[in-house]
Amino acid sequence: MKIVVFGCGRVGSGLAVALSLRRHTVTVVDVDPAAFERLGGNFPGRTLRGSAVDRETLVAAGVERADGVAAVTATDEANEICARMAMQAFRVPKVVARLYDPFKADVYHHLGVQTVTPVNWAVHRMADLLCYSHLDAVISLGSGEVDIVETEVPPLLVGRTVPELRVPGEIRIVAITREGRTFLPTDGTLFCKGDRLHIALLGASSDRLRTLLGLG
Repeated sequence: MKIVVFGCGRVGSGLAVALSLRRHTVTVVDVDPAAFERLGGNFPGRTLRGSAVDRETLVAAGVERADGVAAVTATDEANEICARMAMQAFRVPKVVARLYDPFKADVYHHLGVQTVTPVNWAVHRMADLLCYSHLDAVISLGSGEVDIVETEVPPLLVGRTVPELRVPGEIRIVAITREGRTFLPTDGTLFCKGDRLHIALLGASSDRLRTLLGLG
């Protein structure tokens, strides 16, 4: 994939390096050429000095042919403009923007721009760490509405089937790790001792999950 990252701060540089390690073609744009030093001497991608809100810069960065754009500059305003231009003017298939203002993140999410909100993520992650106890939070999706958690199957569920730990629209087993191998379960899959369950749930349904697991 061809991906353009706007902003070469800690997040942008880390993202660019991670994408290049996955063998994607990456272009990094920043107004400060000194910022590219964060990429290290072995970064195989392309760097370009310019503004994320300048249409000519977007064209020079190859946004017209890009498969994805990440707007991770230091300001919400620049990320908003960059993301909207990439999505609306250049029809980039995948656009992600970092926004610090949760309200703006919700608005742009409804417009089709995927957003990452550090404040919301931190709030939900801290709540997980403080409250989940036997549940290990892996990631929060959207603005924290959906969580992915992991837990070892409790004794009361060993020998039971996957549907017994499902609440439509609230809780679902998305994968099971068994003896070092992770797989997607079917409705007929039986839980075995030592299974590691990967569960998707609404953030508001954590207490219900704990009850089903016998952790309440």
